[in-house]
This record gives sequence, C-alpha cells and structure tokens, in this order.
Amino acid sequence: MRRRILNAVLAAVLLVALLLGLPLAFTAYLFVEDTTRRDLRDRLERMSDEIIAQEGTDGLVVGGLDTSSLRLLVPDGGRVVVVYPTPENEAARLDIGDVTPANPLVESLSMGTSGSLRVEAPSEGMRTLQRQVLAAVGFLVLLSVAVGALVAVATARRLAFPLRDVAARAARLAEGDFKPVPQRHSIVELDRVSDVLDSAAVEISGRLQREHALVGDVSHQLRSRMTAIRLRLDELSTHDDPTVVEEAEAAMAQVDRLTVAIDGLVRQSRNSGAELRTEVSVVGELAGVIADWRGPYQDAGRELLLRGDPALRSSVTASRLREAVAVLVDNAFAHGGGTCTVAVREVAMRGDSTVCVEVSDEGEGVSDDLVPHIFERGFSGGGSTGVGLALARALAEADGGRLELQRRRPALFAMFLGGARDWTSVPPGGVREPR
Repeated sequence: MRRRILNAVLAAVLLVALLLGLPLAFTAYLFVEDTTRRDLRDRLERMSDEIIAQEGTDGLVVGGLDTSSLRLLVPDGGRVVVVYPTPENEAARLDIGDVTPANPLVESLSMGTSGSLRVEAPSEGMRTLQRQVLAAVGFLVLLSVAVGALVAVATARRLAFPLRDVAARAARLAEGDFKPVPQRHSIVELDRVSDVLDSAAVEISGRLQREHALVGDVSHQLRSRMTAIRLRLDELSTHDDPTVVEEAEAAMAQVDRLTVAIDGLVRQSRNSGAELRTEVSVVGELAGVIADWRGPYQDAGRELLLRGDPALRSSVTASRLREAVAVLVDNAFAHGGGTCTVAVREVAMRGDSTVCVEVSDEGEGVSDDLVPHIFERGFSGGGSTGVGLALARALAEADGGRLELQRRRPALFAMFLGGARDWTSVPPGGVREPR
C-alpha cells in the first residue's frame, strides 16, 4: 500500500513537472533571444535619430558623418554598417566597429531616403544566457520533484500505517479477538471504519456469548433427557424376553453414541481450533456411521456400502467427520434411491494430495433449479428443514475441508478433507461433472 501511494504521488508530480517545465523552458529560451534582438533594434533606432539629425535641409550628409555618438551604441564585439546619402554618393557606406563576428545576430533598419542601418552582434553571450536560463528552469523542476517526493513519502507514511492497522484489526476480528481498540488516526474515513469494527466486535462478542450460553443450556437439557432415557432402557435390559433385552441394549448403545456426539459438538462450539483434530483412519471412523444407518436402509429395501482403504488417514475432527457424512447418508436415504455408496479415496490436487469422501446413490438426482441453492441454510426442495446440507458443509469447512456437489444425476457429493493446499480446482458453489 505504501509503495502504491508513493508511486501514484510521484507519477503525478513528474507529470505536472513535465507539463509545466517543458513549456516554461521553451518560453524562457525564446524570451532571452527576443530581449537581445529588441535591444539591438533600440540601438538602431537611436542611431537612426542621430544620423537624421546630421542631414542638411536637402536630406544629404555634408562633410562626412560624425560617428562619435554612433560608436557608443555599437554592441561589444559587434559591427554596424551605415548606408547614408551624401552630395557625392547617394548610398555612401560606413562600417563602424570590429570585423564581422562569428555566428552573429543580425538586425537591420530602413531609414527611407536617409539610408539604412545594419547591426551584427556576437551571439555567444545570448546563447550563454539561454543555457543559464534553461539550467535554472531545470533546477526548479528538479526542486519541485524533490519536494513532491518528500510530500509523497510523508503522505504514504501518513496513510499506509493507518491502513495496515485497520487491516490488522479486521484480521484479529476474524480470528476471534473482539477487544475494541480506542486508537484513532485522525483520518475521517479510517476512523469511521475503526468505529464500525469496534461496534461489530462488541455485537459479535455478545452474540457468541449468548450462543455459547444457549448451547450449554441445550446440551445440559439433552444430557438430562438422555440420562432419563438410559435409566428406562436399563430397566428394560432386565426384562425376561431376550428380544426386548436385545432392543434395549441396542437403544442404549445409540443413546451413548448420541451423548458422545452432543459432548463433541459442545466442545467444538467452544473451541473450533486445530487442536481438536487428530489423525484418524477415515474408513474406520465412518464404519460406525454405516453401521447405524444400515438398518434403516435394509428396512427400506436398499443397500448401504462403504468402500475404501482403511490405511487412508487424515487429520480431522472425528466427530465432525462422522456428523457430516451422517448428514449426507441421511440426505441420500430421504431424497435418493437405490444403493448408497460411501467411497473413500485419495485424490491429487495441484501437486498435493488429500482424502476425498464421496457419497452417491442411484436416485433421480438434483434438479437444475435446486443446484444453486442446495447448500443454503433453510432451503429445501423436499419439504425438509433445509439445515442438513448447510450443516454438513459448515462441519467440513470448520476442519479446513470442502463439500461440493460433484454430479447432479444421480447425485454425488464429495467432501475433501482438510490438508489440501489449493482448492482452486473445485470452485466455491460450483458443480464439477466427472468425465
């Protein structure tokens, strides 16, 4: 930012210096020559008056021309040629001064019947003065550029630091630092941005505190209800009927997993940092999800498959991974058809590699009208709450991953787990149809 401001101000100063300096130098150059020639013309006019004064009544110079006053008007190193009428010669010539100078400046004056005057003066003095004037103009231009550079540096420093400071404050706000900063920079626009950032920090901090309190209250109520349900299931596990006991134990296992999931989500809501991530076997973590959903799929006459190499590992938050894939499996169960396949594979993305979890089914897929809005919270094309896919994408992104609709018909969702260095091959919100 500082360099851009400095370059912009310097460019403006240089442009102004050129636009003003070049015409000024040209004008000064011509002014010196015009002044010199005007002086020569003044000398000729005074000589003309002196010569006319020496003429008689008949307009002729009798007895020779008195040059004593004329010599005083001859330029140093120059020469004057006088042509005047005499009784013997109507065009008598008289040279006053030195020999013809090199590269002379020449001016002439006609006196009508009284003759003519011609002056030749050395041009070196005028050229020297012109060079001095050009040097003075150049010095002024350089001085203006130097002053402009100092102003540019001062302006860049004046603006660059406040801009960097405001950008740093915005970055800290994005990282979760909601502490207001009272520092201002006496720049109205930037101070207004700082005021807005402080207001946003206070508002976001208040909302997060309220949300954390709500999450804590909800989790407490859910755990209380889960405990009550488990106590009832414990009583059923002592029933004489083996079938009832088996169902009660299966239900207690589901309650335990739900309790663990609730505790994990509560911890994540309080701390979403990378310290919650661990390197896990992706297939191993998803095996429990598949086991939970295989029963409902079988009851619906459908099949749920898990494919992939158990050796594929990724650094993720295990509970987030399970919840996100569970949402996708649930979505395939509710809106898809046929066999649902959860495939885990390694993919290369711009020289890097990451683990991809693909969830596909054999249903009718996603209509073109739904594709732009399928991950929007609250939007649903099938009468549901519209939270599931938005939640799945949020869980994936919280771990540094991405969730995208890779194929429309039949539907295929791909979740790229955290660890990839470049997501540009999968544009946000874009649909990538496999070839």
